[in-house]
Amino acid sequence: MPEHVVSTASDLLFRSDTQLVKECLEGDREAWSALIEKYKNLIYSLPARSGFSQSDCSDIFQSVIAQLLSELKNLREPQALPAWLMRVTWHKCIHRLREQQRESALAVDGAPFDPGTATPTPEALVLDASREQILRQALYSAPPRCRELIRMLFFEDDARPYADIAANLGIATGSVGFIRKRCLERLRKSLEEAGFTS
Repeated sequence: MPEHVVSTASDLLFRSDTQLVKECLEGDREAWSALIEKYKNLIYSLPARSGFSQSDCSDIFQSVIAQLLSELKNLREPQALPAWLMRVTWHKCIHRLREQQRESALAVDGAPFDPGTATPTPEALVLDASREQILRQALYSAPPRCRELIRMLFFEDDARPYADIAANLGIATGSVGFIRKRCLERLRKSLEEAGFTS
């Protein structure tokens, strides 16, 4: 009997959007989990940057996921999924903002919320979210050792000594700087190929 390989959601993150969408439409729950995992930060970042509360961000996120679930079958170009998600999320943010403004205007002592003074422009928010997604994709596609090294060096609150990083990765302490340089060069190249601009 052939041995079956079970994919995990993290393994599926490396699949193309075309493949993930196809598997989602075939009812693959793991593909759904991977698709949501792949884009959760992109979806959540727009309302968060717009100044919504954590509760509102969660509600907007759930609303976007529900719309994705119902409309994925109508997506003609799976490569356009990130742009579609940003557009839908932005519409949900605007809808929530209008609800809040109506509620605020009805309050006796409340003053309507002025989005112009509290948030960046919609274009800036979408550009930032798009750039963050490109960075996440480049990190997902990096080799595991590079991904872990970059995480330890740049995404942890407290800086780790090279000796700790070397022990964690099972390499010589003197190799950390060289491997760091090589990993960052690969990451820079991936970002340039994806059209990331600073």
